[in-house]
Amino acid sequence: MIEILLALTLLVSISIAGLLGVFLLRARSAEREAREELSRGLATFSQTLTTQIGSATTVQNAQFETLRGAVEHRLERLQQDNSAKLEQMRQTVDEKLHATLEKRLSESFRHVSERLELVHKGLGEMQTLAAGVGDLKKVLSNVKTRGVFGETQLAALLEQVMAPEQYEKNVATRPGSKERVEFAIRMPGQDRHVLLPIDAKFPIEDYQRLQAAQEAGDRAALEMAERALETRVKLEAKTIAEKYVEPPHTTDFAVLYLPFESLFAEVLRRPGLFDQIQRQHRVTICGPTNMLAVLNSLQMGFRTLAIQQRSSEVWKVLGTVKSEFGKFAEVLANTKRQLQTVANTIDQAEVRTRQIERKLKDVEALPGAETQESLQLEEDRPAGDLVRLPKV
Repeated sequence: MIEILLALTLLVSISIAGLLGVFLLRARSAEREAREELSRGLATFSQTLTTQIGSATTVQNAQFETLRGAVEHRLERLQQDNSAKLEQMRQTVDEKLHATLEKRLSESFRHVSERLELVHKGLGEMQTLAAGVGDLKKVLSNVKTRGVFGETQLAALLEQVMAPEQYEKNVATRPGSKERVEFAIRMPGQDRHVLLPIDAKFPIEDYQRLQAAQEAGDRAALEMAERALETRVKLEAKTIAEKYVEPPHTTDFAVLYLPFESLFAEVLRRPGLFDQIQRQHRVTICGPTNMLAVLNSLQMGFRTLAIQQRSSEVWKVLGTVKSEFGKFAEVLANTKRQLQTVANTIDQAEVRTRQIERKLKDVEALPGAETQESLQLEEDRPAGDLVRLPKV
């Protein structure tokens, strides 16, 4: 029995193995057919895809060609438009540049012409000024003319500060001398006026040599010019002291006037020169600025002295006013007494008036109409008639 079952099992296993082999063979055959079908499908798809890709490529190439032509056409039109606009802009810019350049060139030529005209005018003025400087140099080269120049400047300062009666022109300050000083200020004295001599000097040659030596930087020439200027100023101060100073007819000093500040500064710059001239020759050196200050100081002194002289007259007037005021007080006291008498008389009259009023209180008053008639009768009555009062 067991052997039968084993035989059956074996037969079944063999049958199943055969079926599996048949099934495997069919499966492999089907797989082979499927692969062949897939290969054929893939070949067909590849051919179809290649055909479609070729068609798409052809279409795309055609579209690209069309697009390229359109782009090229538009680029050509854009290039033409840009060229036209650039040409138009170039013409506009050229026109504006040309107009601006012509305008600026015209303005520049006009400014240059104006400047040249001004330069030409300035050259003419410089020539005129040079001629004037030459004339001034010629004028100042003359000693007498230089003296007139300094005298004129000094006269202008005196006229500016002093009154005409406070100074004299071309006056002989020393009794019996024919030397006349240019100006003399009348200083107040006890019995008569004392004169203050003022003389203008202009040593231009020495000053010009000094300036030329300073500009050239020549030390030796500069020292020589400085000594020459000092000697010249000392000589002029000595001459003024000898010719014009004569106390008590004049003050014990005089004034040497230098008409230029630069010349005066150069004299002050010499060490000890100013003090030496004051001490030895009793001459004070002044320039335009400090001369004006000296004249103003003198004018203030004159005013102070005039106030002092007038003070005694003021005291006399005050004394007279005081005595007259005493008399006025007496008159005022008499007037007060008389007014007091009048006031007393008026007070007595008021007392009598009040007494009369008390007496007339009992007098019968007339009616209004009768009063008017009585007043009218009194007005019409002649002046010589007696006035009759009504009986009480």
